[in-house]
Amino acid sequence: MKIVIGADTYPPDVNGAANFSQRLARGLAARGHRVHVLCASSTGPQTIEYDGDVVVHRIKSFSYRKYETLRFALPWLVTPEAQRLIAQVRPDVVHIQCHMLIGRGLARASQRAGIPYIATNHFMPENVLGYAPFPDWVKPSVGRWTWRDLASVYGAADLITAPTARAVQLLTDATGLYAEPVSCGIDSDRYWRAAQHANGRAADERTILFVGRLDPEKRIDELIKAHARLPLEMGARLEIVGDGEQRQALERQAIDYGVWDRVAFRGKISDAELLDAYGRATVFCMPGIAELQSLVTLEAMSAGRPVVAADAMALPHLVHSGHNGWLYTPGDVGELAMRLSTLLTDPELCRRMGRHSRGLVAQHALGATLDRFEEIYQAAGARTPVLLRAA
Repeated sequence: MKIVIGADTYPPDVNGAANFSQRLARGLAARGHRVHVLCASSTGPQTIEYDGDVVVHRIKSFSYRKYETLRFALPWLVTPEAQRLIAQVRPDVVHIQCHMLIGRGLARASQRAGIPYIATNHFMPENVLGYAPFPDWVKPSVGRWTWRDLASVYGAADLITAPTARAVQLLTDATGLYAEPVSCGIDSDRYWRAAQHANGRAADERTILFVGRLDPEKRIDELIKAHARLPLEMGARLEIVGDGEQRQALERQAIDYGVWDRVAFRGKISDAELLDAYGRATVFCMPGIAELQSLVTLEAMSAGRPVVAADAMALPHLVHSGHNGWLYTPGDVGELAMRLSTLLTDPELCRRMGRHSRGLVAQHALGATLDRFEEIYQAAGARTPVLLRAA
């Protein structure tokens, strides 16, 4: 099939939606499909790049004045590029990952050309409003408007998907739209092999790992506070992988709490370095409260690591408290510190919970995700009804 994927965020951006879009594109191309991606330029100028067999069309982009790492393409540039790409490729199906700029432009171009489009929702207002210059009192109203805006784009899609049953419920409650839960999927063996390679070196270390954007909804400040409560003699280290607008504030916090020498801010690292980080971790922590799935948690589980995560949004779908880790009440730093301490001081519990993580991640195999999207695309391309699957 000829497939166009529209992504408002795409690597080198570091976030779950970007990583999913790339994994989907690469996976489909490896199965012989002709895949084109439309996204914003990561540097500014318009370019065409080749990611293996995937053709990546990058639209001229601009940085947001307050956040230099956030780049976007303007609507009046997206619309003609979306129309040009549709006319050039004549895809069998279009798959958009967001309703805002590129997704909106591709949806309209697809409708105009009579081409079916699928929509996957990775959006939560909390993931956007932290960047918006609105006072706190007006953000709930803005959040409701963003959901209505999403419905205006996604409502005409042939099918909507979301990564988890919780994400589907959130979408339905907010917009009245129905969707099918389709996991973002993961090549878990890749992380397991890396973990086995690193296990010997990590045997005597006690390391807490976080991977993700350093932004407000990730609640990394709570993780640093909890780390500061762990006894010094425990020898625990906190490794923070990723970058974002809160990095300097979090570094100051680590200094203020007296744990600077026990916290490593790694920033953006290579894939090989990330695999190594999962391998040497004792426990993975995800304190974020706006996770519609959390690919990095799946990666840690694939490496056979226990997880301590906030009891929020879709994280309870991944972390079964008492089996492959623990859930804690968001904001309860004492409970978070206690859960981390329990795992860091009990190697056998870590191993047992890590095995449970490996078992749970099997249902998120990337192959099954690709299989389902192929079925959806083929049905949409043939204009036959696409049956929703139960969660």
